[in-house]
Amino acid sequence: MLAFKVVPEVGIFLCFSNENISDKDLMILERDSILQKRYRIIENLGQGGMGSIYRAMDENLGVEVAVKENLFTTEEYARQFRLEAVILANLRHPNLPRVSDHFVVAGEGQYLIMDFIEGEDLRQRMERIGLLPEDEVIHVGAAMCDALEYLHTRKPPVLHRDLKPGNVKVSPDGHIFLVDFGLAKIIQGNQATTTGARAMTPGYSPPEQYGTARTDPRTDVYSLGATLYAALTGVIPEDGLARAMDNAQLTPLRKRNPEITRRLAAAIEKAMEIDPSDRYQSAEAFKLALLNAKSKTQQLTGTYTIPPPPPDSERKSDPSRAAVLTHSMPLEEHAFVSPRKKQMQRTTRLIRTVGSGFLAFLIVSFLLILFIAPQLLPVSARSYLPFLPQIPPTNTPIETALPVALPTQENTLVVGPTENLDASFQATQTAAAALTQTLAPTPIGGDYLQLAYASTRTGISQIYLTGLLGDEAIPVTNMPGGACQPSWSPDGSKLVFTSPCGIKKDIYPESSLFIIDADGTNLQPLPTTPGGDFEPAWSPDGKYIAFTSLRDGYMQIYSYNVASSSTTRLVKTAINTAARQASWSPDGKQIVYAYQRVTTYEIWVMSAFGKNEEQLYLSGDELSNQTPLWSPDGKFILFSQQNTKDFTFPDLYFLKFGEESSPLKVPLGVISIVDMDYSPDDVWLAYEGGGDRGYHVYYSTASGGNQARITEDVFSDDFDPAWRPIVKKP
Repeated sequence: MLAFKVVPEVGIFLCFSNENISDKDLMILERDSILQKRYRIIENLGQGGMGSIYRAMDENLGVEVAVKENLFTTEEYARQFRLEAVILANLRHPNLPRVSDHFVVAGEGQYLIMDFIEGEDLRQRMERIGLLPEDEVIHVGAAMCDALEYLHTRKPPVLHRDLKPGNVKVSPDGHIFLVDFGLAKIIQGNQATTTGARAMTPGYSPPEQYGTARTDPRTDVYSLGATLYAALTGVIPEDGLARAMDNAQLTPLRKRNPEITRRLAAAIEKAMEIDPSDRYQSAEAFKLALLNAKSKTQQLTGTYTIPPPPPDSERKSDPSRAAVLTHSMPLEEHAFVSPRKKQMQRTTRLIRTVGSGFLAFLIVSFLLILFIAPQLLPVSARSYLPFLPQIPPTNTPIETALPVALPTQENTLVVGPTENLDASFQATQTAAAALTQTLAPTPIGGDYLQLAYASTRTGISQIYLTGLLGDEAIPVTNMPGGACQPSWSPDGSKLVFTSPCGIKKDIYPESSLFIIDADGTNLQPLPTTPGGDFEPAWSPDGKYIAFTSLRDGYMQIYSYNVASSSTTRLVKTAINTAARQASWSPDGKQIVYAYQRVTTYEIWVMSAFGKNEEQLYLSGDELSNQTPLWSPDGKFILFSQQNTKDFTFPDLYFLKFGEESSPLKVPLGVISIVDMDYSPDDVWLAYEGGGDRGYHVYYSTASGGNQARITEDVFSDDFDPAWRPIVKKP
């Protein structure tokens, strides 16, 4: 491929190799040197971090070719290269150059031999004539959609992953080609491999292409939309990652070029949506939208052409247009600010504004009293202000009402006297206060106050670590099918979790359990059988993992012995009834769980070995109770309760263990309270709450005080929080 530009469009390359490329490795092949005893180098067309691309002559066939070079020479990389080169060599499409040969030179690198396409790339065309006409852009987009749809429907599918103006070539007859497959990605099953390197070109790459997120055909749809945006406006669009992090917004296309039709602008902007599910789901769908923007652009597949470029001797840029393009192309630099930090900055500004307003109010009030009603000042104060007018004595005493301070109790719901309150309300206050420590809460932000949680921020759920005040989300898992439902080992060194788990769901059929170290290493699958295992809970002594399984055709609770790798069924219910969501008592001797007999769930308890099953609370056929949690002192059972008749969101309730009493509600002011977990210092309670923007993780005291949101990513669901245990050193 010959369209390789380094300076105008900066790419960020992440190498999938443990080798370091030295300056010696980056030496350019000399002119007239012979490669593989067949290809004579004519000129170097471009050089990047992974290698170079050359124009060469095939001495056997007497035709010019393009030579794409990659400099990684590990055995695994060479094997992967050969596999993918064979797949690329079998591609046949009128808008794609043909890969005719591939080979590995031991100790030097890997090489792809492709058709050499004469002409100019789209970037050069923009520099030559300025903004491209609308019809021309639609033809380019339709041709690229045909090429992408062909690639995406291969078996296995092929992703381009580096579509930008420099990789769209216009031949001397006006034919349009998608070039440069040095970064193409082959998807085989649930795995993905890459030839060369992974690249992110700011402005053209969608947010899921950064880091280790999984890409799919919608990634190429985004990049094509960004390429057409640049062709119509002369401006690189705002970066996808910055937009996803709420640090930038896409400037509407018609704001930069008002002559563009609304239909075409809407089609391109839809292709560039941050969430892949909001984009066109295929290149074919994007092509139809482009063609429908103007009826006269509709042609047969493969016949999209644009006016050819002039010969090389006549190909000169229009200075006036080039000046505009040069001025418009760079985007304003934005320093990245995380959503959490921006929220803290907004809160700080609000506090300062309110504080300044209150101070101004006090000053104005004092001045008004000083000069308008000085009699309200005490006599002792007026004696120090001789400039005030003298107030004649009066025999009428002034009665002053003194404020009375009411007794309060920190971190409780009780304020003022309660003897006249409703009895049930007083019971709620007393029980809620019992759940909260009387000592001052541990300062937030300690290094040990760390949570694991599941998040779909990369498009598929994975498990992350975060601290209460930390902006970073540290990835722990990178499972092809996603991961969720983390549960810590008692020493805080390992996690057990569920996979596959792409999104938040109630149950996960055909899933399995895995154990992984907290740093993301030493992944270990647990024994499983067909059906699905999920909802793991590690016992306090670290010897067992209770979990829910569908291996019987319906949900039942099993126990996995960590030492012997054996599995035991703990509770046996009637067919088509469910037992799930196990939670260990602090001493590890009992398990509380949710048991569904008809249509609703009830809270039950049993021994750690599945004996002495007992119902704790009879809720009837309208109230459903799930996700039970034992309090650290073992005195209370917390759970989520939902009214199935009114379809309300679940609220947090608690029940005094060992006593016959009704559960009491804890008002937290968050929609849909589920999946609670206590912090290791027993002060804070983390939970998952739903809302208009999906699910997020919150924390507060057990009675609802000092509530705050931990996760801030507005484009993802964050759920299944689990506090990391504190291990006290001897």
